[in-house]
Amino acid sequence: MPQDVDIPEPYLDAWRALLNAHAASIERTEQAFAAAGLPPLSWYDALWPLYRAPERKLRMGELSQQVVTISRSGLTRLVDRLETDGLLRREPSPDDRRGTVIAITRKGSSLLRRMWPVYAAEIRHSLVDPLEVQDAHALNDILGRVHAAARHR
Repeated sequence: MPQDVDIPEPYLDAWRALLNAHAASIERTEQAFAAAGLPPLSWYDALWPLYRAPERKLRMGELSQQVVTISRSGLTRLVDRLETDGLLRREPSPDDRRGTVIAITRKGSSLLRRMWPVYAAEIRHSLVDPLEVQDAHALNDILGRVHAAARHR
């Protein structure tokens, strides 16, 4: 380890705990989706922001800011796949003739409804059951600060 960078042990422990918790939760969720015959979490992650958006549509850049499980280039390939599977569609942007918006289809909304009970069970197991409500508030605050620091450099 470089000698010129000293990070106190509690911060290193917290960092490792964050990475381990994330990895274990994602792995459990992916296994649960696979066991239920459902697609991976990245599909849910890409469809959910569209479902919540006004008119159930977003520009690709807006969608990429809300998807957390895959890279931007991976998202482009995933959107192609989801479009091929009829879960979303590309439409001309009403505001910009050259632009495109991505819209969730009824089939995509239906898939989200099938995925949610499996996902909710994993969230309950990994987050709700082990934490008290005040812990969840504190964790949200702490991770919000970590996220803000990571985004602004």
